[in-house]
Amino acid sequence: MEQGFDKEKGYMGTISISGAFALYPLAVLWAEDFKKIHPHVRFNISAGGAGKGISDVLTNMVDIGLVSRDLHAIEIERGALPIIVANDAVLGSLNSAHPNIDLLLARGISQEELKGIFLTRTIKTWKQLDARFVDKQIEVYVRSDAAGAAETWAKYLGASQEDLQGIGIFGDPGLAQAIKDHPLAIGFNNINYIYDLKSKKPSEHIVPLPLDINGNGSIEPEESCYSHLDSLTRAVATGKYPSPPARELMFVLNKQHTSKLLEEFVRFVMTEKQQAYLLENGFVPLDKQKIEEENSKIHAREL
Repeated sequence: MEQGFDKEKGYMGTISISGAFALYPLAVLWAEDFKKIHPHVRFNISAGGAGKGISDVLTNMVDIGLVSRDLHAIEIERGALPIIVANDAVLGSLNSAHPNIDLLLARGISQEELKGIFLTRTIKTWKQLDARFVDKQIEVYVRSDAAGAAETWAKYLGASQEDLQGIGIFGDPGLAQAIKDHPLAIGFNNINYIYDLKSKKPSEHIVPLPLDINGNGSIEPEESCYSHLDSLTRAVATGKYPSPPARELMFVLNKQHTSKLLEEFVRFVMTEKQQAYLLENGFVPLDKQKIEEENSKIHAREL
């Protein structure tokens, strides 16, 4: 057997994957389909945040790191090979039982106001944000783990994850639950932790926070894209929803630790059928040109 390929049995071996909560559900779907074609391949997949994914792949703890933020220069220098496999977005999140929820959704929150909430803490109560709002503390929740969602949200605010102020919660599921449990909460989540993938509407007790992009204190028709998952993913695809917090999601390989098996799996997730899973799960597929660009990176034997 050479690099995970046997002439008689085909592809075989184990692929280990860890990292971003955003990509974890997709990685599981892709792995299941890959195993149907290549029954001698096994997968070990875990979610632990983008920081863990990049750390694990660079130390050869795993074969693929799931990463949902831009790579740092030092990570590229250490041999990280980023391959974009999908697009999605980080959304601000609110509890649907907030006492001013209707007004909040009609008004939105601007980038400058979000800086006052998440960075400088100059806006500590809802009434400080808007005189029409309840005079109660804004309960700010952020990620406690090294997370692509947090890094991307911070980048939208011109900062880094370490600058975000609030109560630290581990993982996307945990942060979403914290928002659902606290009516006065604000946070941020990946798309598929806010929307119900069957109804394509926001999940129970949590709603996406509309971004007041032009800062005029109102969500205009051109800024409104949150009521349905399809309209949101269209907004991400067309650039109507800004980037950041829209972002690219990546498989990261270690240039010193590639194989025929890994090459084949990466090519597999770029196929039309596998990319079709993206829209069903709240992600945005790559266009054909982008798929060609990313596929050209994975000739491991030429690295």
